[in-house]
Amino acid sequence: MKFNNKLYETHEINNFRELISYSCEHYADNIAYKFKKNLGKSNEEVISKTYSEIGKEIEGFSTALLDMGLESKKIAVIANNRYEWCVSYFAVTTGNMIIVPLDKALPEGEIENLIKISEVDAVIYENKYNKVFEKIRNSGNSTIKTYINMDLQKEENDVLSFHELVKKGQDLIKQGNDSYKKIKIDNDKMGILLFTSGTTSQPKGVMLSQKNICANVVATAKMAKMTTDDVLLSFLPLHHTFECTITFLFGFYSGVTVAFCDGLKYISKNLVEYKVSVIVAVPLVLETMYKKIENGIEKQGKTKLVKTIGKISNFLYKFLHIDIRRKLFKSVLEQLGGRVRVLYFGAAAMDKRVIDGYNTFGIATVQGYGLTETSPLIAAETDKQKRPGSVGRNPYNVELKLVDENGDEIGIAKGTEPVEMKTDEENKIGEILAKGPNIMLGYYGNEEATKEVLNDGWFATGDLGYFDKDGFLYITGRKKEVIVLKNGENVYPADIEFLVNRLSYVQESILFPRKNAKNEIALGIKLVYDEEQIKEKFGEKSVKEYEKLIWEDIKEINQTLPVFKRIKELIITTEPLEKTTTQKIKRFKEFEKILKKKK
Repeated sequence: MKFNNKLYETHEINNFRELISYSCEHYADNIAYKFKKNLGKSNEEVISKTYSEIGKEIEGFSTALLDMGLESKKIAVIANNRYEWCVSYFAVTTGNMIIVPLDKALPEGEIENLIKISEVDAVIYENKYNKVFEKIRNSGNSTIKTYINMDLQKEENDVLSFHELVKKGQDLIKQGNDSYKKIKIDNDKMGILLFTSGTTSQPKGVMLSQKNICANVVATAKMAKMTTDDVLLSFLPLHHTFECTITFLFGFYSGVTVAFCDGLKYISKNLVEYKVSVIVAVPLVLETMYKKIENGIEKQGKTKLVKTIGKISNFLYKFLHIDIRRKLFKSVLEQLGGRVRVLYFGAAAMDKRVIDGYNTFGIATVQGYGLTETSPLIAAETDKQKRPGSVGRNPYNVELKLVDENGDEIGIAKGTEPVEMKTDEENKIGEILAKGPNIMLGYYGNEEATKEVLNDGWFATGDLGYFDKDGFLYITGRKKEVIVLKNGENVYPADIEFLVNRLSYVQESILFPRKNAKNEIALGIKLVYDEEQIKEKFGEKSVKEYEKLIWEDIKEINQTLPVFKRIKELIITTEPLEKTTTQKIKRFKEFEKILKKKK
């Protein structure tokens, strides 16, 4: 099977100045952003910003920052997803300053810690963080000299107004200030300092250049296409590289409209009112959406009918190239606004059954895989070549390599070439290494950690996976997450969690190891159940009764597994598992909680 990771012709960009120049010229009158002003109030209204308007605001804000002497300085930004965040990101980076996007969900102490580590000279934030930055300012221990508030209409108590600065910069330009135009961008130096969310360790400062990210945007554009008719809903945290690169930057490159979500509980409402056509999300969100659709179909007593119609429409599409899926499932699609055509997802694997379900409704799915350190994409499906369960293939400008525990090469994928295997063993698992123009410069102020993961241009991801016969990459888990049993067998938690998560009442689960009475490692599962769904399946019961009934379902799953992979312990709860802001489970935090409790 020949794989094509260069499906589309693209416009080359090497930095964000080139990106803004291209998009603001080609899509000048297109709507770049939509958002609500006075949300929840009687005078609520939807505001639209064109590419031309955004381009002028970026230049104005950047000119004001340069006028304050901030060139080459580090500037932090922290806020919910909003257009001012996007303008700030572009104004800082295109003005030869370094942007430090901070996680909006961080506790106060961690914000203070990262501000100190990153040694920023200025910070741009919204009202939500007033107390945090007032405390930092009063402490006198910070490097911050300039505080800018996105919500202030006028300067107040030495805190500058974002909106006043944009206007000031635009006035300076009218008066002949051309400092912004004179800026020369060094494509290869650090322009972005991102802190990893870290499921197992302390955050590290990832140093990325504009070339790193632009190389990734162009590679993505060659594999998947968005158009000026597309509307994206932005709800994943913008500071995170997946949302930042795919929704914000790739979206801007493609001339789409980005609508900012009112909040996670309003996703369904916003999908309808903004007529969203593209969703960028993590599997947890998409699986939850799908379960709601399924439950709605079941309540109407149409499960059998939908399955039958689905089989017929899939047959017509696959063998006769007749696509009537969206017509047949129009009522289902209308629950999502009626226009959703594709789902881009990453950060974790998604149940193949859910992927097939969306595809049956006429909604395409595209899986991607990457890390903050890789800007992020290092593997993805394309618009035309997919393999549910895999994370696709390498982009044209990225090399992927698998190595065994001794560091010996298992297989390598280069550019557009077929994967070259060094072993006859089928689906042999190894650690995934990546090389390309998207690989980070290193960890900020941490040479030792950098040397641990970067060697001769190759970045060691810490993830394990294998290539199939056509070179599609499959992720089996994190190197540090593999559970090694005393008999030497390796257990990959994701494999078993997939099976448990398919139970209709299960929201999420985590597989954990625990020593038994024989001092052997036994496997347990902690699962979070949905109270409404479990009542629908088993009726009104006590927690103890639910536990017994769930255990019967676990026994059935055990029958499909080798003896060494079988679940021996069950913990049930309604309390969500602890996660990062991108909804990755903090496994070792959960392990600590489990081990503290007696069996």
